Amino acid sequence: MLACMNQDASLHQRRRPPSAHELGGIPWLAVLQPAERERAVAALVVGDAQAGDYVCRVGRPVTYWFGVVEGLLKMNTDNVDGLSMTLAGLPPGGWFGEGTAVKREPYRYNVQALRKSVVAGLPIDTFHWLLDHSIGFNRFVMSQLNERLGQFIAVREIDRLGNPDARVARSLAALFHPVLFPGVGQVLRITQQELAYLVGLSRQRVNEALAFLEAQGTIRVEYGGLRVLDLQALRSNPFERGSVGEGLRMRRRAAPGLAQAAP
Repeated sequence: MLACMNQDASLHQRRRPPSAHELGGIPWLAVLQPAERERAVAALVVGDAQAGDYVCRVGRPVTYWFGVVEGLLKMNTDNVDGLSMTLAGLPPGGWFGEGTAVKREPYRYNVQALRKSVVAGLPIDTFHWLLDHSIGFNRFVMSQLNERLGQFIAVREIDRLGNPDARVARSLAALFHPVLFPGVGQVLRITQQELAYLVGLSRQRVNEALAFLEAQGTIRVEYGGLRVLDLQALRSNPFERGSVGEGLRMRRRAAPGLAQAAP
């Protein structure tokens, strides 16, 4: 697909110019002046990643700044014990790796497609040209860096939570971040298994948590996705179960809409 993924020749060969529809899903293009936008559009490429394809890998040099046009990616890293820790889910509209791009340093994390996805790439030299010449682009990148710091702090907090319902709630709230992921809107297309990969719980436990959160009025499970009804509650409520009986009732409920593959 793109240069940092040239270990997979077929993926690299799938790179192509973006369509007008795909360009419409790139949020930062709107902040550019006409000449800046023309230069950026001429440089942008997109690739069609299959489930399991790596977009970035630890130790590889940065050659592009990446964004998700369609689909879902996962950013993760391995700790000193060799265990994988998810840093972020990356839904449509999300651009990532700006800190790495600014410093031109090798990647310290992996980014992998959880399902068929369309990923856009802005060449690193064009990225730096925009930093040097575009006030609007600078503001966008600075906002991304600021929000990303808050996101990674939240990831550490989520990782320490012993309450699985709260872990699922906080992870969902992160995916509905209006600044980092403006392409999501109110409905996130995701399956139970994809959410389980991101949260680090079993699919069965995630399903139980979704039923509990739906009963609390914070989300609504729809066919192939989730609709957020109370984002602030997902971010802050403790979601303590009231009784053993309540927990048993949640186990009997299902979230069949998410059992299907997200379109």
